[in-house]
Amino acid sequence: MDLEAVRDDDHVIALYRERGLWGGIAKSNFAGLRFRAPVYRTLRELALSYFDSYYNLRGERTLRFYSQAVDLSRLDGQGWMTSEDEVWCVPELLIATKHYPIVPDKVARALPRLDRRSFEAGMHGSIKHK
Repeated sequence: MDLEAVRDDDHVIALYRERGLWGGIAKSNFAGLRFRAPVYRTLRELALSYFDSYYNLRGERTLRFYSQAVDLSRLDGQGWMTSEDEVWCVPELLIATKHYPIVPDKVARALPRLDRRSFEAGMHGSIKHK
């Protein structure tokens, strides 16, 4: 599943299901954007669980869209898992997949910035770039 942001990087979640409920696995420098246990009935619920932890370095909440589930096995014929070359077919498929809004535009424009304590907590363990 692709999570799409404004003024920030997108984020890709590897989805899995147990007992009909969705969970997710992801790699991120932000503490709150990683693992989710399979307790979500819908992909929207799962995507919303990332909302408060999805912010940029200015403290703006940036998550705006989530995609439907993407089956990457559609790309197996292109050797995307083992290729040593760039595999643009993966991000192209993610971008082309139908996305759904997280919040209405009017609400998104009025979102408050993250408070300093929450910002610092979310950055715990992040990689500092020099």
